[in-house]
Amino acid sequence: MRVLLAEATARLAAAGIDTPRVDAELLLSDVLGVSRTRLATVDDVSEDAAATFATALDRRAQRVPLQHITGSTPFRHIELAVGPDVFVPRPETELLVDAVLPQLPEKPVLVDLCSGSGALALALADEVARARVVAVEHDPAALGWLRRNASGTSVEVVVGDVRDETLLAELRGAVDAVVCNPPYVPAAADVGAEVRHDPDIAVFAGADGLALMPHVIARAAELLKPGGVLAVEHDDSHEQAVPALLAEDGRWAAITDHHDLTGRPRYATATRKP
Repeated sequence: MRVLLAEATARLAAAGIDTPRVDAELLLSDVLGVSRTRLATVDDVSEDAAATFATALDRRAQRVPLQHITGSTPFRHIELAVGPDVFVPRPETELLVDAVLPQLPEKPVLVDLCSGSGALALALADEVARARVVAVEHDPAALGWLRRNASGTSVEVVVGDVRDETLLAELRGAVDAVVCNPPYVPAAADVGAEVRHDPDIAVFAGADGLALMPHVIARAAELLKPGGVLAVEHDDSHEQAVPALLAEDGRWAAITDHHDLTGRPRYATATRKP
């Protein structure tokens, strides 16, 4: 086991993987059907399992995202099914949940725009008792993953486009918080190898990465109650641009930009004016 993991770690490191040991352990634990913490208790790896592990290593060395190989990814306290047709949520997006939690009333109504896999919606439903959570997505491929993840939960899946001015018309002025991780990467940006495996529709948003942002801001302003909160993720080049768009809209107070755990500008929050 130690030799197998050492060789796998060296291979992934040579391929440029940032966390080669962690990835090797996660791949092997997935193949063996045990938790990563229990790998040390495994004495032998069968030939079939070793062959499957070698194939998984080949894919990871080619920079196929780890989550596409294992078919799932953790997000806060939940596990999400993911694959090549949907954006794989990143840890920094978890901060949007923290941003809105302290401001929620009892039995809140929450909306996740551009929901993708449903990460934000499902995390909120998991952590906020008696919340009504609506997840909005329009891409057919992403909708398949959203419906799969939301199955058996209280999250309501709505097929809709954030650019549609009639979106969720029945909820206008009734929502307590809107969260959104929209496509926001500028078209010419040089993204990492793993990001290139995410669907373009979930990553890029025009030349400056802001093509959808005015629509997100407008839909959120229409949906939120006075005092309701918006938390929206953005590119690290948008530290000034997104707050400026919120201010220009005229319906927002307490506009604040926030950094992620690496110190990069990552998301903005604002409160709906009365």
